[in-house]
Amino acid sequence: MTSTSTRPESVGSGVRIGVVTIGQTPRTDLTPELARHLPGAEIVERGVLDGLSAAQIHELAPQAGEHVLTTRLRDGGSAVIGEGSVMDRLPAVIRELEADVDAVLLACTGPFPNIDHRRPLFVPDRIIAHAIGAAATAGEPVGIIAPLPEQVEDTTRKFDAVLRGSSAVHVTACSPYTGTTSELRRAGRALAEDGARLLAMDCFGYTADMRRIVAEETGLPVIVARSIAARLAAEALGLEGTAVS
Repeated sequence: MTSTSTRPESVGSGVRIGVVTIGQTPRTDLTPELARHLPGAEIVERGVLDGLSAAQIHELAPQAGEHVLTTRLRDGGSAVIGEGSVMDRLPAVIRELEADVDAVLLACTGPFPNIDHRRPLFVPDRIIAHAIGAAATAGEPVGIIAPLPEQVEDTTRKFDAVLRGSSAVHVTACSPYTGTTSELRRAGRALAEDGARLLAMDCFGYTADMRRIVAEETGLPVIVARSIAARLAAEALGLEGTAVS
């Protein structure tokens, strides 16, 4: 299994954090941002699709009725795959990685079932949903940007389950991998026009720059999955330093 490691130039904390993407490593679009929120930690990357050819990845396309996931590949492209194919491989990737790290951060907000683990495992699917639940004002709608139209129904259910009817949930789609800046602005604007007062970007592919674009377009507070998950991991692991927003 291929792995890559990133250590900040500053003095390290001695903590090694495994970052598992459901795509391929290295995630040059992701780890620099994570490092800023995980001061002093060494990041060790693993990818569920590492070592697979384009033809093999194509065979992992979602089956009828299956949760749909999207992820970034080593060449900068993206793939749409089924949750079942990921779960066939993910537990073994985590199990192997745990031998080398102190904790594992799953770099995906997909609705995975419980995964056996021996080290702390940070699951962004739960983190971002409960962050919105904590930050939302009762009676004020929330807006969620998901990557794919096929994910809108699942995403709505996920946030509804946490908000329990206290706030309406509006979801629209714009891929962080294939969407344009104009499409991202349009997605944010549509949610604001629907009355959303708080937004979330529900995929680890959304970057800090994408968050800034949506915030500028809408004038609303925006929570992005990768930073909220990394900040929680840093707090839980006692990482000290100046995290960059």
